[in-house]
Amino acid sequence: MKFAIIEFPGSNCDHDAYHAVRHVLGQQADFIWHKDTDLRGADTVVLPGGFSYGDYLRTGAIASFSPVMDKVREFAAAGGPVIGICNGFQILLEAGLLDGALLRNRRLKFLCQDVHVRVEATDTPFTASAELGQVLKLPIAHREGNYHVVPERLADLEANRQVIFRYCDSAGLTSDSVNPNGSVGSIAGICNLRRNVVGLMPHPERACESLLGSDDGRVVFESAVAALVA
Repeated sequence: MKFAIIEFPGSNCDHDAYHAVRHVLGQQADFIWHKDTDLRGADTVVLPGGFSYGDYLRTGAIASFSPVMDKVREFAAAGGPVIGICNGFQILLEAGLLDGALLRNRRLKFLCQDVHVRVEATDTPFTASAELGQVLKLPIAHREGNYHVVPERLADLEANRQVIFRYCDSAGLTSDSVNPNGSVGSIAGICNLRRNVVGLMPHPERACESLLGSDDGRVVFESAVAALVA
């Protein structure tokens, strides 16, 4: 199985994603530069975290116009699995592949800490190997992670089970006190209606080995492998 890891100017989690896929899971992985127009036969596309284009204009806004994104859109439209992590989530929103927006954290500070998220659905390529309600310990590192969507669209996301990850405590309970950035509905990650495109703010690629403090993120990438093998 081959992963395409998209690199933009300012990406800084591309090598973390590569390590998780190539060295932890033993899968093939290619770096794809933002100006490329060939995904090189990839089975799964990863938009990694970082600060693409220095976060100028808006986070992810300029990157959404990169030449490679036309191929990512085509890949997603054909049903290919795409995951956007942190800045990658921001890019997917700006590119119109997911709904909503990411605003400044409610306390207007950059957050770098471990959080817990609850798996809300297991019928996506990136949660298929998880258990419903499973709690994952993952790190976050963002300033614009406050997920926002208008109430009518939020109701649709909930009704369609498009909320994939939700901030919670270690026991899986949600509350305002464990919502790190103020995201509506404690939302940490969503998917598209077709369920093949997933975006989340926490970093599973930075939690794939117990030496790093948690290997809970490994299930996200294992799910992608299992989904294509099945």
